[in-house]
Amino acid sequence: MSFSTKKRANKSRLTPMSEMNVTPMIDVMLVLLVIFMVTAPLLTVGVKVNLPTANAPNISSNESPIIVNISGENRVFVGEVEVELETLPAKLKAITKENPVDTKIFVRGDQRLSYGKIMEVMGKISDSGFKKVVLVTELPKKRG
Repeated sequence: MSFSTKKRANKSRLTPMSEMNVTPMIDVMLVLLVIFMVTAPLLTVGVKVNLPTANAPNISSNESPIIVNISGENRVFVGEVEVELETLPAKLKAITKENPVDTKIFVRGDQRLSYGKIMEVMGKISDSGFKKVVLVTELPKKRG
């Protein structure tokens, strides 16, 4: 082995690596992304509503709907903000910027409410031009 070969071999062992290892940072970011994806839907609904159960397929969508909650005390909420039933159509139109045709609205009614009260709220929403209005229920718990 010549002197130049020894020098080159020794130099390659002593040269510090100048590249940063980003793999651990990417792993942490992916874990945080999964945590936020799981917890974000749980943070959107703040009004406690005891939903009825039904065997219906889940609706999948890319856009987030407007959620109208009707509590057991006949109080109507858009998200977490309480609104009067008479002002509900105006509030929904303000949120959707006067474009009610393509907006999805999920109505969550407490199971203690009468069918008439839930239909009254859905009728107000439909009469104001919203066509994609659906009721939200819980899936029955599997017995096992």
